[in-house]
Amino acid sequence: MRDRPGDTAPKFELLAREMEQQIAAGVLRPGDRLPSVRQACASRGLSPSTVFKAYYLLESRGLVRAASRSGYFVAARPGGARLPEPRASEPSGSGPVQVNDLIYACLGSARARDVVPFGSAFPSPTLYPLERLRRALISSTRRLDPWSTVEDLPPGNLPLKREIAKRYLRQGMQVPVDEIVLTHGAMEALTLCLHAVARPGDAVVVESPTFYIALQALQRLGMQAIEVPTDMHEGIDLGRLAEVIERHRPKACWLMTNFQNPLGSLMPEAKKRDLVDLLARHDIPLIEDDVYAELYAGNVAPLPAKAFDRRGLVLHCSSFSKCLAPGYRVGWAAPGRLTREVERLKLMTSLSGSIPVQAALAEYLQEGGYDRHLRGLRASLQAQRDSLFDAVNRLFPAGTRVLRPAGGYFVWVELPAGVDAMALHRAAMAERISLAPGPMFSALGEFRHHIRLTCGQRWDETRERAMHTLARLVDEAPRVQASAAAPI
Repeated sequence: MRDRPGDTAPKFELLAREMEQQIAAGVLRPGDRLPSVRQACASRGLSPSTVFKAYYLLESRGLVRAASRSGYFVAARPGGARLPEPRASEPSGSGPVQVNDLIYACLGSARARDVVPFGSAFPSPTLYPLERLRRALISSTRRLDPWSTVEDLPPGNLPLKREIAKRYLRQGMQVPVDEIVLTHGAMEALTLCLHAVARPGDAVVVESPTFYIALQALQRLGMQAIEVPTDMHEGIDLGRLAEVIERHRPKACWLMTNFQNPLGSLMPEAKKRDLVDLLARHDIPLIEDDVYAELYAGNVAPLPAKAFDRRGLVLHCSSFSKCLAPGYRVGWAAPGRLTREVERLKLMTSLSGSIPVQAALAEYLQEGGYDRHLRGLRASLQAQRDSLFDAVNRLFPAGTRVLRPAGGYFVWVELPAGVDAMALHRAAMAERISLAPGPMFSALGEFRHHIRLTCGQRWDETRERAMHTLARLVDEAPRVQASAAAPI
C-alpha cells in the first residue's frame, strides 16, 4: 500500500480507503472475500491491529460484513443498487437561534405509546439492564452513608467518578478523578461548559446539521450560532472552520466527533488531532458532546478529541443515558482547565445530582458486566440500524438519498427534491408515525427536505409496515418549489 504524498491519515484509514475504492469500482463485488488479515499484513507490511481497524471501519460503514471464522466479505446491497448518499451541507450564514417552538411541537406530538417512534431521540428501554440497575439502587440505598448528602456535593459521588476515570484510562487517556464533574445528564454538562466559555451575544460554532439540543442551549443563553459545513462521513470541514475563526472570532465550538447526531458521522483520529491543534492555536475551547461513543460497530472504541488535548481546552461531556441507564439522568463533564469554573456553576445552578442514583451506578459498574451489556446493546442497535437502512433503500422512491451511520442509532435521509419535511411530518403523525424533520437541526431553517429516522427500537412487523406507509407518503407528497430557507 503506497501512501499518497502529504497524506497524513493513519495507515488503517488508508487501507480502508483503498478497499472502499475497489468496492466502488466493482473490483470487489458483493459476496467477495477480502484478503485475510494475515494476507493483508504480509502484502502491505502492516500489523494485524492496523488491518483489523481498517476492516472494522469498513464494517461500520456497511461495506463489509464479518462471518464467524471465515473472514470479511463485501456486503450485499439491499434490493439491488443502493440509494446514493445525501449531498454535503452548505449552510447559508449565521445568526440568533430560534428553534424551541419547532422542537417542542415536533417532539411533543410523538410521546404516545401507539406512535411508531422513528422521530424519537431515545432507544427502546427494553435494551437496557433495568432490573440489575433496580437491584443496585436498592442495595446502594440501604448502605448509603448519611454523610454522603454532604460529601457528594459537586463534583459528585467519588466511587462513580473513579469508575468513569477507569473508562478513560482503558482508552489510554489520563483524566484525573478530580477533573470529572457529575451532572444531571449530558445536557446539563454541556450547558455548564457553555456557560463557562461564552456569554450572551457571543458566537459559537456548531456543525451543519447539528443536534437541536445545542441550538436550544444557545437560544436560551442568547448566543449566536455559526453553522459550518459538515462532511457526511468525517465531520466538520476544518478548512471552512479555519475561515470562520478568522472572520468571526467565535468564543467556542460545540461539536460531536463520534457518531454525530443526526448524521452518524465519525471523525477520523487524524482529523480530531488536527481539529484540536487548530483550536489550540486560537485558544478556542471545544465543547465535545460524546454521548454516543460507546455505540460503535466492531471491536475498537473511537477516541474522543479529548485524547489529543494538551492544553486543557477540550471540555468532554458524556452520560450513561444512551448506553446504560435512560431516565437516571447521570452525566459528567471533564472540562480540563475550566474544571473549577464548571464545578462552581454546577453548585450555583442545581447544587447536586441524585446521590442514591450516582451510588447505584457506581455499584453496578464495580460489580462488572457493563462491557457485556454494551456488546449486546451494540449488536442489537447495529441489527436495527441495518434493518431501517435497508428498508429505506428498498421502499423509498427515486430521488431519495440515505446515509448509513458509522455508529449510534440514527439514519439521515435526503428526500426527493421538493418534498417538504415539515408537511411530511404532519402527514406521518396522522398515520401515528413520528419522524424528526430536518429544520430541527439548523438555526437557519436549513434541510427542509431532510429527515432523521431513529433505529433504536427492535425491528418488527409494526416498524416494517410503518416504513411502507412512510415511503408511500414520500412518494405521494406534493413537490414544492425550492426557495431560500424561511425563518423558523
